[in-house]
Parts: sequence; C-alpha cells; structure tokens
Amino acid sequence: MDEIEAMMERQPELQGCANDVRTAYETLLRCFQAGNKLLLCGNGGSSADCEHIAGELVKSFYRNRPLAPGLEEKLGPGLAENLHGSLPAIPLPSFTAFHTAFANDDEPQYAFAQQVLGLGNPGDVLLAISTSGNSTNILHAAQTAQATDLSVIGLTGEGGGKLAPLCDVTI
Repeated sequence: MDEIEAMMERQPELQGCANDVRTAYETLLRCFQAGNKLLLCGNGGSSADCEHIAGELVKSFYRNRPLAPGLEEKLGPGLAENLHGSLPAIPLPSFTAFHTAFANDDEPQYAFAQQVLGLGNPGDVLLAISTSGNSTNILHAAQTAQATDLSVIGLTGEGGGKLAPLCDVTI
C-alpha cells in the first residue's frame, strides 16, 4: 500500500478525488525531483494554508528528509544534526512589502500574477487555493503560470469554479 492509498484509508471521504490527489502528488514529485519549486497563492484563510503548507515542505513533517549527499560534511556536525532536507516552496502571500507596494502602484488583483512571472520558471508548480474557484487574483496567477510553462494544481471547493479549467489538476 502506497502513501496515497493509506491516506484514502484514513480519510475515506477523499475517495472521490483519489485520482486527482495522485495526479497532484505525481506533478509535485516530478517538480521536486527536477530541482524545481512550488509557488503557493490564496486569499484569507487560504493564504494561511499557503504559509502552513510551505512551512511543512521547507521543514520536515512526519519523517525527517535527509540532507543532500555530501552536505553533512560541508555543514559540520552542529548544523547537519539540526537541519532537514527541504523541498523548495514559496508562499506568495507572505511578501508583505511587495503586496503593499503593488497595491499602491498597480491593480492588486494582478499581484500574484506578477510574482508568478518574477519567481516562476518552467517546470515549477503553482498551487492555487480558492474556496470558490473564482477569486480574480488567483485566476490571474493561474493564467500567468500557464503562459510561462508552470503546472497548476487547484485546490478548490466543489465544482472548481473558473479556476478548474486553468489547472492541470483540481482537487
């Protein structure tokens, strides 16, 4: 039994989206194995979710991720014993100075799109979180991600709203 199957067994209410969860997992696995990163965006509570998810990826969660081969020797025992292997994840809502400057100078609904343009690279993944699936700033970020060859994973409420067709996979 793999991790996805085990999760579905623990959370049977997720069975209806098991294939989408697996596709999202495979998308993220390819991203991280290729040395790419995850960008996350959301509003309100979804913004807090972005911070939490990124924190769990940059720092180990259930199991410690090993450091890259050869890194322990370079870091030395003090650092090597206290650091975890990381998965690069950037919560876009956390750039407070950027967001206030952008809102002052430009249309705020394009802020996440600007960050995707500036921080994203082909092969990266955008996790776009929107309960309704209709938040304009999230839609703009997803459109920009598509245009710049990022994969898009949508995390939405039932139906997915306008975000669903902009995503490679929607949960």
